[in-house]
This record gives sequence, structure tokens and C-alpha cells, in this order.
Amino acid sequence: MQNQELTERIIGCAFRVYNKMSFGYLESVYENCLLIELQKAGISAESQKQITVYYDDLPVGEFVADIVVEDQIIVELKSDKNLTTVHEVQLVNYLTATRKDVGLLLNFGPTKVEVKRKVRDLKQAYG
Repeated sequence: MQNQELTERIIGCAFRVYNKMSFGYLESVYENCLLIELQKAGISAESQKQITVYYDDLPVGEFVADIVVEDQIIVELKSDKNLTTVHEVQLVNYLTATRKDVGLLLNFGPTKVEVKRKVRDLKQAYG
């Protein structure tokens, strides 16, 4: 499955979660709900996955991604009033450091699911 189709399906799952749960829960609750929706959609996902961070082709540390889908898309979840530039920069840094090409930032906010799609390498991600 191509990254664009996969991200669209992930976003659809996030909207299904929001329609059932609305706003006001901890990120961990939305994470668990999203994992259920992804599974129902036949999409492979890992929760709280440790990912190696690279610098000059050398591993320099690890971080824990909220969800990694199909071992190719990092999904970071928030449950806040709105997304900030800091949240977006964090996701871009994760993509760069881990060599993953596509990431989704999903915020289960007060009135809607806010979605930001970030791409490390446009050609590779959607080529």
C-alpha cells in the first residue's frame, strides 16, 4: 500500500475514534482506540515502539513513537486545544533522525481531529 493511501486510511480511523470518543481523554486513551480502529481496518500498527535515532549514519539514541504503522509511518498523538509549531517540529525531527519518510500528527482537539502530514523526502514518500 502506498504511503498516501495508508495515511488517508489512518486519518479515517482517527475520525472514527473522534466521532465515538469526542474530546477530553488522555492521549493514551486515543492511542488505544486508534489501535483498535487500525486493527479493524486490517492495518498493522505497533504502539509505543522504540525507534533508533541516527546521526551521520551512526545510531545515537532512541525515542518512543506513539504508533508506527506498517513499519513506515510515524503517528504522534496529541489531545490538546490545538497543535503548535513545536509539535510539528518534533515530528519532522523524528522523521529525519529515524529515516522514516512520512509522519502524521493527530490532535484530538475540542472541536475536531486536527491532522498534519509531514514528509521527510517528497520523492520517496509519494513517488
